[in-house]
Amino acid sequence: MPDGYRFEDVRYEPDGVPVLRGITVTLPAEGITVLAGPSGSGKSTILRMCNRLEVPTGGAVRLDGIDLAALDPLELRRRAGMVFQQPVRFGGTAADNLRVADPAATDGELEAVLRRVHLDPAVLGRAAADLSGGEAQRMCIARTLLTRPDILLMDEATSALDVDSRAAIEHLVRELADDGTAVVWVTHDLDQAARMAARTVVVVDGMVVADDDAHRFLEERSFHDHD
Repeated sequence: MPDGYRFEDVRYEPDGVPVLRGITVTLPAEGITVLAGPSGSGKSTILRMCNRLEVPTGGAVRLDGIDLAALDPLELRRRAGMVFQQPVRFGGTAADNLRVADPAATDGELEAVLRRVHLDPAVLGRAAADLSGGEAQRMCIARTLLTRPDILLMDEATSALDVDSRAAIEHLVRELADDGTAVVWVTHDLDQAARMAARTVVVVDGMVVADDDAHRFLEERSFHDHD
C-alpha cells in the first residue's frame, strides 16, 4: 500500500509571517483524513502543499517517500486532484469544462463520470454558468476524476452549499473513499469532521494539536474559545 503524505518539520513563513510552525504529520493513502481547525489555523495551507500550490519555507513534504520538490508539478496535480471551496467553472458547457481535464475524453466517458458523481448526463449540454452550486461542485469533482487521481484534496468543498447539496457531496466522497480513492478533507465544521473522518488531524495556530487535545476539540465540537 502507498505511504501517503509525510510532513517533516514543515514551516511556512511568507514574508516572515509564520503560518505553519514545524508541522510533522502523516496523511495516509487510504480512507478520509480530515484536517480540522478554526479559520486561519493553517489547515488549507497544509492541503495546498499536498500538490505544490504552496511550497514550504522549511522542512519537507513527501508522497510515498519522495520529496514533492523532486516530482513534476503537473503530474503531481493529476495524481492529487484539488477541489476548491467555490466551484471553478470555465466558459462553455459542462462537457467543455470536463474536457479541460481530458481533451480526448469521449462522450461515453463524460457520461460515465457524471453518473459516478450522481449527475444526469443531460448536464453535458448545459452552460456551466447555469448549474446550481451543488451541480457545479459535482461537475468539478467529475472533472478531477477524469485525471484518475489516487488522492482527492477537498478544501472546504461544501461550505458554500445548502444542506441538501452538502449532504450529497459528503455521500459521494464517502463512496469514492470506499472505492479506493484516498481523500484529504479540510473543514472548520467539527460536526462534519465527525461524520466524514476515518482519521482527524486538528490544526490550531499553525501547529498540529496533540492527540489528547485533539480529542477534546472533537468532543466539544467547537473552536469557539480558540478562534
